[in-house]
Amino acid sequence: MTQRTAFVTGAARGIGAATAARLVADGFAVAVVDLDPDAAAATADTLTAAGGTAIGLGCDVAEEAQVEAAVARTVAELGSLDVLVNNAGVLRDNLLFKMSVDDWDTVLAVHLRGAFLCSRAAQRHMVDNRHGAIVNTSSVSALGNRGQANYAAAKAGIQGLTRTLAMELGPFGIRVNAVAPGFIATEMTAATAARMGVDAEDLQAKTAEITPLRRVGTPADIAGVVSFLASDDAGFVTGQTLYVDGGRRL
Repeated sequence: MTQRTAFVTGAARGIGAATAARLVADGFAVAVVDLDPDAAAATADTLTAAGGTAIGLGCDVAEEAQVEAAVARTVAELGSLDVLVNNAGVLRDNLLFKMSVDDWDTVLAVHLRGAFLCSRAAQRHMVDNRHGAIVNTSSVSALGNRGQANYAAAKAGIQGLTRTLAMELGPFGIRVNAVAPGFIATEMTAATAARMGVDAEDLQAKTAEITPLRRVGTPADIAGVVSFLASDDAGFVTGQTLYVDGGRRL
């Protein structure tokens, strides 16, 4: 049985890097895809040094030609494309009256256009194999969050895209699901704290206090759920969005 391959975007750090590491541990060869090619290569080198199979690829997921090239290189070098994890994302938070058109377009382009382009490119190979899994990263912010009109719209769009692709690709043996993280301790949430003028650890502590499980999430929490959705154990699961937020939105 040939080794299966996963293509993970936004994988140089945070949730993406944890997901890449988990999938390598699960036996996948992984394409570590990131806007920063040096960071992608460094993460891939770390996985390889630990005994895994990984390559680092620089790619702007909002650019069609770059996505097509990255997918083609993955298949050429790793032999297949069996799992796609659409994780790349950026933040441009602001209240509506302060939000620029560029803030809006950038977030929608990376999250939603990026997921569309990567899914379209990857599914061609999955359809040929009559098997595959796509896992999209949404967010609890899809339910609405003050100061995140662009991000919330993009993440809600991800959920609609997930359900639609599940309908279209299911007959070809391709499952499409989404994971919706709550507050996860990453560089991105630390940057959010800095913009708010608060200490990152204080923000985490206050968030934990109002979360039923009394803690914030870690990248490994999300990676574990992605691992399940990408696995054959989730072979009859498609079109779903799984909220991983410690019960915050109950």
